[in-house]
Amino acid sequence: MANDDAGEKTEQPTARRRQEAREEGQVPRSSDLTSAIGLMAAMILLNMFGPGMLEQMLMLIREMIDVSDAPSTTLRTWIARTGYVSAAMLLPFLLMLLVLTAAGALAQTGFLLTPKKLIPKIENLSPLKGIKRLFSTDSLTRTGLGMFKMGLIGLVAYHTIVGRIQPVIGIGTIPPAGILSMASDVLFTLMLRLALVLLILGLIDYFYQRHKIEKQLRMNKQEIKDELKRMEGDPLLKMRRRQTQAKLAMQRIAQDVPRSDVVVTNPTEYSVALKYDEATMSAPRMLAKGKDLLALRIRLIAQERGIPIVQRPPLARGIYASCEVGDEIPAAYFRAVAEVLAYVYQLSGRAAG
Repeated sequence: MANDDAGEKTEQPTARRRQEAREEGQVPRSSDLTSAIGLMAAMILLNMFGPGMLEQMLMLIREMIDVSDAPSTTLRTWIARTGYVSAAMLLPFLLMLLVLTAAGALAQTGFLLTPKKLIPKIENLSPLKGIKRLFSTDSLTRTGLGMFKMGLIGLVAYHTIVGRIQPVIGIGTIPPAGILSMASDVLFTLMLRLALVLLILGLIDYFYQRHKIEKQLRMNKQEIKDELKRMEGDPLLKMRRRQTQAKLAMQRIAQDVPRSDVVVTNPTEYSVALKYDEATMSAPRMLAKGKDLLALRIRLIAQERGIPIVQRPPLARGIYASCEVGDEIPAAYFRAVAEVLAYVYQLSGRAAG
């Protein structure tokens, strides 16, 4: 039963799992949505810049007719001007279209670089795997969806054209300018409707891809445990690190406590070893401190070396919490420590500083 629970992918993916999937390029995105955004942007931009672009084109055509019999120098001037006008007309349109399409793609995935995707994989060259992918469930599903999309687009195009069949039948009675206006109106309406259909299909595809990837990234309980081990470190290694740190702390205590003048205790929970040398120190300094087992070790070493042990619970707790090994004690504890040192000096017959 435990193995079954561990195998079921019922847990939400961790942040690390999501980041690794993103680095692999496994993010929700829809090419249909990107295409729909690009087509919609093109329609909007054509509606904004189309009349001006058409007027510029007609002006260039009229100028071409005027210079058809002109000398070659005039023709070269017209060609240069045509190139300049065309660039000034098309570049803003294309640049804005590129920006809007790129914004649509970034809205789906954010800024994403996946260099791992560029690394060739030998297994992808296997013909057998290629055939399996060709007839896989995912491939057949994409084929079916593609046929459905083509059918839907064809249906929208049919209804759009049929709805305007009467003006098209009477096109012979319409002047050339009217024909151009009618054709542009039909084309714009058709493309706008197709863009809306693609936009809806793209949104559906995007949320489907998002749901699919979210399902693929789900983790079982064992994977969660392994992930926590990777993030926090193996418990065995952490235990070994703690043992090494404790060993080093014991070594420091064994070296520093014998040099101290007094050990102040809680009496059992905290121990701090203090030293004061009037010639070299401006204030008493803490040489060692410990809690629980380390505090006991400090007291044992002090007893072995004949260093006085004084019980001052508030003072021991205060210095332990506010001071690190090697630091001078805070000024707030000067008076209390001076009293302890004076008491110790009196016991040893040493003059107090």
